[in-house]
Amino acid sequence: MSANKLVLVDGSYYLFRAYFALPNLTSDSGEPTGAIHGVISMLRKLRKDYPSAYFAVVFDSSGKTFRNELYAEYKANRPPAPEDLVAQIEPLHEIIRAQGVPILVIDNVEADDVIGTLATRACADGMETVISSGDKDLAQLVNDCVTVVNTMSNTTYDIDGVRDKYGVEPNQIIDYLALMGDGVDNIPGVPKVGPKTAAKWLQQYGTLEAVIKHADDIGGKVGENLRSVLEQLPLSQQLATVKCDVELDLKPRDLAPAPADNETLRRYFERFDLKTLLAELNRNTDNNPNADPAPETKNTVASTAESSTRPADNPAPAAEPAKAIERHYSIVTTDKDFSAWLNQLEDAELFAFDTETTSLEYMQAEIVGVSFAVRAGEAAYVPFAHSNDDVSSQLDRNTVLKQLKPLLENADRNKVGHNLKYDMSVLANHGIALAGIRHDTMLESYVLNSVESRHDMDSLASRYLNETTTKYEEVAGKGSKQVSFDQVPIEIAGPYAAEDADITLRLHQTLWPQLQSLPALQSLYETVELPLVGILSRMERNGVCVDADLLHTHSHELDEKMAQLEQHAHNLAGQSFNIGSPKQIQTILYDKMQIPVTAKTPKGQPSTAESVLEELAVNYELPRVILDYRALSKLKSTYSDKLPRLIDNNTGRVHTSYHQAVTATGRLSSSDPNLQNIPIRSPEGRRIRQAFIAPPGYTLLAADYSQIELRIMAHLSGDERLLQAFDAGEDIHRATAAEVFGSKRGGVTDEQRRAAKAINFGLIYGMSAWGLGRQLGIGRNDAQSYVDEYFRRYPGVKRFMDSTRVQAREQGYVETVFKRRLYLPDIQAKNAARRQYAERTAINAPMQGTAADIIKRAMIAIDAWLAEARLDIKMIMQVHDELVFEIAEADLDAARKAIVDLMQTAAELRVPLLVEAGHGQNWDEAH
Repeated sequence: MSANKLVLVDGSYYLFRAYFALPNLTSDSGEPTGAIHGVISMLRKLRKDYPSAYFAVVFDSSGKTFRNELYAEYKANRPPAPEDLVAQIEPLHEIIRAQGVPILVIDNVEADDVIGTLATRACADGMETVISSGDKDLAQLVNDCVTVVNTMSNTTYDIDGVRDKYGVEPNQIIDYLALMGDGVDNIPGVPKVGPKTAAKWLQQYGTLEAVIKHADDIGGKVGENLRSVLEQLPLSQQLATVKCDVELDLKPRDLAPAPADNETLRRYFERFDLKTLLAELNRNTDNNPNADPAPETKNTVASTAESSTRPADNPAPAAEPAKAIERHYSIVTTDKDFSAWLNQLEDAELFAFDTETTSLEYMQAEIVGVSFAVRAGEAAYVPFAHSNDDVSSQLDRNTVLKQLKPLLENADRNKVGHNLKYDMSVLANHGIALAGIRHDTMLESYVLNSVESRHDMDSLASRYLNETTTKYEEVAGKGSKQVSFDQVPIEIAGPYAAEDADITLRLHQTLWPQLQSLPALQSLYETVELPLVGILSRMERNGVCVDADLLHTHSHELDEKMAQLEQHAHNLAGQSFNIGSPKQIQTILYDKMQIPVTAKTPKGQPSTAESVLEELAVNYELPRVILDYRALSKLKSTYSDKLPRLIDNNTGRVHTSYHQAVTATGRLSSSDPNLQNIPIRSPEGRRIRQAFIAPPGYTLLAADYSQIELRIMAHLSGDERLLQAFDAGEDIHRATAAEVFGSKRGGVTDEQRRAAKAINFGLIYGMSAWGLGRQLGIGRNDAQSYVDEYFRRYPGVKRFMDSTRVQAREQGYVETVFKRRLYLPDIQAKNAARRQYAERTAINAPMQGTAADIIKRAMIAIDAWLAEARLDIKMIMQVHDELVFEIAEADLDAARKAIVDLMQTAAELRVPLLVEAGHGQNWDEAH
């Protein structure tokens, strides 16, 4: 426990701030949870920032206070708290208490006064006090040993900070508040006097008493207003003063956090569906039953970006948070002003650009307005399609876009944006081919550290600029009341849109120097990620033809198969039950059939999770039937039912969205539909692929890297036997089987090859001997002997794995062949499971990441060839290590050879890259 630090949280402020700032979140049972989410998140961050401090959360009491006695109208105008907020208060208090954090609710005393009293006592005891609040009233407490921190805006106010923020000294804040009054608390002030006038008077006269004394010297209407309320100002001063001598039967050093009550926390986390907190609680208590919930982090995984933390001594590059700057935003509504901005953009070396649209669906979105910034803090919004404003208050869309078109299509005019792929696509809807993309702040952030889980503008502004940006919900509403941007009034839309351009420019000015300091990452950004933006936009807009009739037929077939599986499950169980209900499955498997329980849920119930059923299916038929039913149900709902609904009415095609800044390894992901998860091995999965078709006169070509990750392993490890096998063009799984089982190449059985394939892929994914044994249906000892023999025959692989683990621990990251960095936040974790997972990721990530880099390089090379070849070819899909093209039948032969050559030469490894290509009238035939 720190002897000299006290953290006091203004719980009431954060309760209301969280409630009104966050969406209307509810649990699965319908209970409101938004305020709980927000406050608990804030507290966890604070506890992480001040891990050894004395700590308390202070809430207002419900009774009247001395201020009501002074002034009966105090807070009289406040409406009652919303019912869904009130419902969250008691459980929030219980969660905070269960975390071991002291809560203070003093009868008939406001939270501010409790905070002021404790802060005063702490200063007298030689303690430093941090007050966590966004309430300006508490700025009056700031002195040499008290600071105020607002975690919502990520700002800290010491004496200088108060002076900069309010224009007065901390000891003038009470008078400042008295002069302005407070409409929320119903404290009377001087009519029409705001922050600037109040600060001006106090700068001139020093105190409220002096202002009153010189009231006759102040002219104009504001002077009259002052003189009309002179008698009430001392009362306003009293009401605004935080009481620092409340009778409290505790001392600051009594506020030591206690051990967490994990069972209570688990109960509340389950009740309110706080899944991240629950997972961390379970993970921590598995190894330390008395542990507090860990600060909110996410595990790093090989395929997705899941973490926002790093080893303290091995940090990813990060810019120093920028200082807040003065903003000057304008709304351009005249031809003269628009021409002036066009001239600025023409003269600028680089300008930030953003579109505001009617939809997030790029194929349907129409542009409502555009925003620009050429200097930090200066930005403009040009509205031209807001439907609820007078036409005379905005410019004509066609005229604006016609004037912008030469500038936006000029490759020599450098632009920076955030997720410019989207802007490129919506501009294409209006006949503009965006060029000159010099920077994209989303990609700058992603290349610097792909493990950071969020690269959206709001998150980056908070992380790098110390700025809390205006959220879309704040201008367009929430939930069912949310409107599209064209319905947002211009005076509200303007500052929001201009901020987007300004923040984008400032993010670039912060992130770009960081990339420049790391030449390898700068090269990756400039030669791979940026060129891919236009390619992905074109792929998305190309889309792919889908046979809706075949999918409808397939859905009916799946219905029949699912009905058969359900009936078979009922027969095996000896009764009917809801096969979609985990609770009923649990009852059947464990209560009726008495199948041994191998795993439990966090609530202590026998688990019916997929991994558990997979294990049970080795010895019991019913779990296998349930798994088969679930697989068909997911396939039906995700693809055969959904894909026809995704066909665009204008193009007759399905248009997925590719995401560059999601996975930690650099792989692309996709959504609506997710093309990465369509199974290829099952007959039902192949039926889905059969629905992806070529239009008349065209064929689909699928080109797939063969065993690319094993080839990368050979390259990285330099193992002689692996290199020789690939150089000789051998079947690597058969070669491995011969090495492990001591057979001749020609004598390897299919079963031995299957086992070798499991070993080859299992080891690079970090599979344990136990996992390998389960996959092969053999004992752990036999599996371990296979692993041992594999490493004996391929010692270079073992050396590579061992050295990679050491390197990862030393520097906190690993790299791909092309120097993409993959940070490993848990590589030094004390928790063995998290550390081991990070070590497995360290082995696998360079291979997955290198494979991602290679196919991106291939896409760039093929796109350049397509531009020159002028053949009738479209690149329409990228799925894992595969590219799919729609090709005119007359161009097929020339295209196949060129595409295979370009993919195989996309990188120079110690072993040859092999690409297998096939074609057909549908995607399945092309394999």
